[in-house]
Amino acid sequence: MFLIVGGDSEVGGAVVNALRSEGAPVIGTTRRRGMASADRPWLDLGDLPAGWAPPEGTRAVCIAGAIARLADCEADPIGSARVNCTGTIDLARRLAGRGIYTLFLSTNQVFDGRTPHMAADAKLSPMSEYGRQKARTEVALRRLMADGAPVGILRLSKVATPGMKLFADWREKLRAGRSVRAFGDMTLAPVPVALVVRAIVVMMRERIARVAQLTGPRDITYLGAARYLAVVVGADPDLVETARAADIGLPPGATPGHTTLDSGFLAEAHGIVVPEAFDVVGEVVRGMV
Repeated sequence: MFLIVGGDSEVGGAVVNALRSEGAPVIGTTRRRGMASADRPWLDLGDLPAGWAPPEGTRAVCIAGAIARLADCEADPIGSARVNCTGTIDLARRLAGRGIYTLFLSTNQVFDGRTPHMAADAKLSPMSEYGRQKARTEVALRRLMADGAPVGILRLSKVATPGMKLFADWREKLRAGRSVRAFGDMTLAPVPVALVVRAIVVMMRERIARVAQLTGPRDITYLGAARYLAVVVGADPDLVETARAADIGLPPGATPGHTTLDSGFLAEAHGIVVPEAFDVVGEVVRGMV
């Protein structure tokens, strides 16, 4: 049995759907009480019940649930840390005590973004509140790993999904001949959600107890992504206007120069290789209805 904590998140839901399509036993949790059911149990990392236990037969767990918006973590560092740190660490410790493999999804935000292709064992240097929370949780989980617990960490950059709202909004406006604004000082190295799912499933099935990373090979700016998107949909790239993220008061750490991480382990050991950023953008846009 696989358990996906945060099964109604974009990544968590994609993992649940992929495993079910293979006929694998899987349960995804929800933190929305109104959506809870027998096959979608309620679990809130911000309010983890003292007597909570995983479903009978659980062999591997992926912790995909988190408060992931930088602005939300900056606005409420205490409340967000209850989910991203306290509850997550508590859950991982309980699972480790039962010998259940636990995979924690982390982020390139644990680094300051000054250097591309950061190594998995590089010193953590977060600049955002979200990054600091993820780094704090990583430190606790790596202690469990060092003690022999079956724990893995998977760091990700921006995950590109078929219904990605930003790209969908750009596409709609550009196809209508309307201008869009995109940041020339913010970068991304997107990873298709299908490859993220593949990495998660491999790590859970093989109980890989290490830090792995998965990002695109090179960063592009959001401005570059928008102009390429315009070409893909047959619009005039000049409709894309340059904006500056620095001018709109984004929280600290929102504009790292680099989001790429060294993804060599998953590429070499499991053949999981992320395409170039423009190819990912094109794939997402062409897949939109």
